[in-house]
Amino acid sequence: MDRTKDGLQALGRKTAYSQDYDPGVLETFENKHRDNDYWVRFNCPEFTTLCPITGQPDFAELRISYIPDVRMVESKSLKLYLFSFRSHGDFHEDVVNTIMKDLIALMDPKYIEVTGLFTPRGGISIYPYANYGRPGTKWAALAEQRFASHE
Repeated sequence: MDRTKDGLQALGRKTAYSQDYDPGVLETFENKHRDNDYWVRFNCPEFTTLCPITGQPDFAELRISYIPDVRMVESKSLKLYLFSFRSHGDFHEDVVNTIMKDLIALMDPKYIEVTGLFTPRGGISIYPYANYGRPGTKWAALAEQRFASHE
């Protein structure tokens, strides 16, 4: 098995988990179906991060949906990246926006949205949502429409 196919390093190798926030573990591969638009959705039901004030763990279901262009995120590298938040302290809203911005910088998708369904702390659940559509394209209009209709 060629483990470096498409330049991928994490897939098929022993997993080394980063104990600190690390967008450097993210990897991409070529989208072989650029001739048509389609959704890719990742669901991480066991996402954890730390409260930046108390250091207590925060748990969430994290949802990432995007419409790829040239590059796509490799799923094992995404898992390692999301795992790197386990020792990272940030507010829920910051985590969701950081993840979205890191993925935009990585693969320049046509459209992306990230939702964090955080479990209650002190009796309150927080569900931050962030999205992005490539400016000057129909994807920017999709971002506006989905943002306006988001519950």
